[in-house]
Amino acid sequence: MASKSKKAQVQLESKMQTIAIENAKIGFRNFSGKEGKFNAAGRRNFCIFLDPNVAVNLSDLGWNIRWLEPRNTDDEKQAYIQVAVSYKNIPPKIMVITSQNKSILEESTVHILDWAEIDNVDLILRPYNWEVNGKVGVKAYLKTMYITLVEDEFAKKYVAVPDAAISSVEEEEVD
Repeated sequence: MASKSKKAQVQLESKMQTIAIENAKIGFRNFSGKEGKFNAAGRRNFCIFLDPNVAVNLSDLGWNIRWLEPRNTDDEKQAYIQVAVSYKNIPPKIMVITSQNKSILEESTVHILDWAEIDNVDLILRPYNWEVNGKVGVKAYLKTMYITLVEDEFAKKYVAVPDAAISSVEEEEVD
């Protein structure tokens, strides 16, 4: 795995604006929407780990920021925001990038990100302002994400070998 010490860059305009984050650190990936202890079936989501100062600013604007307790007593709490990945109203644009190409992931293929080895993530969040029983807040939805995958030496070695599955589909289309 490539180890880069890039610091996330966040562009924050206001409560009603989108948020662009470069070099985002993501975790708790559930792009498949698998049911679990902390997730209802069908709800696709992931978390972005945030710098404490950014987290405080977002929290002040109403965004739903949470804090993980540290594993070691010497460490500080880790701020994060959960991001919903919904294809119902406004589908997100999710691009996977390798050294050879980029491709859009659809609702039927986005699940591959649950276990992908990721080198870099740049994304844009869109806010959804909610009000329930007198409480208000801002929920984060994924608008756009560009994900650069880690490529091993064999992926690079065999990149020029034709894909038999693609070749056979192309031949069928010609017939």
